[in-house]
Parts: sequence; C-alpha cells; structure tokens
Amino acid sequence: MLREISCKTITDAVERLCIQSNKQLPHDLTACIRQAANWEEKPIAKSIMQDICENIDAAAQLDIPICQDTGMAVIFAQIGQDVHITGGDFESAVNEGVKNGYQNGLLRKSVVADPIRRGNTDTNTPAILHVQIVPGDRLQLTVAPKGFGSENMSGMKMLTPAADRDAVLQAVVDIVQKAGSNPCPPMVVGVGIGGDFEYCAYLAKKALCRPVSQRHHDPFYASLEADILNAVNALDIGPQGFSGKTTALAVNIETFPTHIAGLPVAVNIGCHVTRHASVIL
Repeated sequence: MLREISCKTITDAVERLCIQSNKQLPHDLTACIRQAANWEEKPIAKSIMQDICENIDAAAQLDIPICQDTGMAVIFAQIGQDVHITGGDFESAVNEGVKNGYQNGLLRKSVVADPIRRGNTDTNTPAILHVQIVPGDRLQLTVAPKGFGSENMSGMKMLTPAADRDAVLQAVVDIVQKAGSNPCPPMVVGVGIGGDFEYCAYLAKKALCRPVSQRHHDPFYASLEADILNAVNALDIGPQGFSGKTTALAVNIETFPTHIAGLPVAVNIGCHVTRHASVIL
C-alpha cells in the first residue's frame, strides 16, 4: 500500500528544521558542552566554555541563531519505498523549504551560485541533498546546517591496506592538529572509514549527525572513538585555541566496506555548534 506525502508537507518540514537546527543545539551536545565547562581547570579555557554556555542560553531566550554562520543546508533524506511524493518533485520541495526557512527565519544566506565566479543566490539554495531509499512508508528528514569555518578544516587520507588501527588514529589526529583553532573548538569530529573517495567523505558528514552521547555499535570502533578523542584532547588546543582539556567534545565514526587495495579515511570537523534536527513524516 502506497502512502502519499505532498511536496508542501516536505517543504514545510524542511523550513521548520532549518530554523530549529540553527537556534537549538541537540540536547546531548548542550549537556556535553556544559559538562566541559565544569571540568576545565585553566581560567581562560573555563571562561570561554562558560561564554559558550551563555551564548546557547541567549540564543534560546532571544530566539536567534546560536552562530552567525547559519551554514550551507545539508539534508539527509530516508525515503520509504512505499512512499509516493505528490504535487511536484522532491528536490524542488526540499530547496523551497530551505529558501523559506532562511528567509522567514532571518538566517544568513551564504550560498554562492558558482564556486569560482561567486554571486550569492540570496536563498541559501541549492542545498546539499543525500537521499537513501529504505523499506517502509515513512520519510525521515535530517537538516544539518554546516558552517564553513569548520568545514574548511576537514581533510582526507587515502591510506594503504597495510595501515592499522594506530595509523587510522594518527591520520585523524594529524588533520585535527593541522586545523588548530580554526574550527572554533571545542569541536565534534566526524570520521568516515571505508567505502571509496567520495563515500568516505559522506560517512564523515553523516557521523556528525549521530548524537554525541551515542557510541559506535561495534565495540572495536567505540574503543577507537574513545582513543581518538583522548589523543585529540591531548593536543591541548583547547577552547577557541587557548589551551585546555577540551579540544573535542566527541569523535563519531561511521564505516563501510572498502576495496582490497585501499583504506580511505575522511575527517569532517564540526565546531561546537554542530547542528542537526530531524523529523519523520
């Protein structure tokens, strides 16, 4: 039995999620930030973390974005194979929702029409859209606005299959160390391992949408997440680069099978405002 979902329903949902995600951090990330503010010992680091907490509170009280860079809209869509989208085409409906969200939410529009010749589109579209067809009759949308202070510091390593766990750990740490204070730490580190060149980067971006309180389901990778987090925090970059215990709040890893001749590793860095919000239609 097919279930119909209208393009207007999709557009309205994307609009709401664009506004919500830019004004409210996920609860577990907010809790992680507040915890970090408590455990920081150096005066400057502690003061910065307290300022970040006050900024989150002010955004909620004033109903304004948490960060002035309201990002490029990245949308992950899981479409049930028993869903029939009516009243238009899906991609246009998503972009209309982004346009409405950024206009009606008074969010900064940062997308340019051409990567070299530039020229603002004035709508923050087109969005980056990732679509997955799944069983069922539901449509899940996740909107993850991505600021480019952190995006610019992301990186990738095409390791050889001879690389081991420690080599993967070191590849991630090297990228974070090179990023330094530029991604507005404390950061969330999304790591993609496996697949191929482009899919590995997708996995790293997808990893940023996993709750920071949720560890990888495979104990091997959960352990690697913990070890990378410890190694990153040992860099002593600290909040906003002023030294301290909290360079990263979490490390999230997503994996996929890969070719016998390679071991791709991608790192997508999110700043402390690693935003995402979801809905199931």
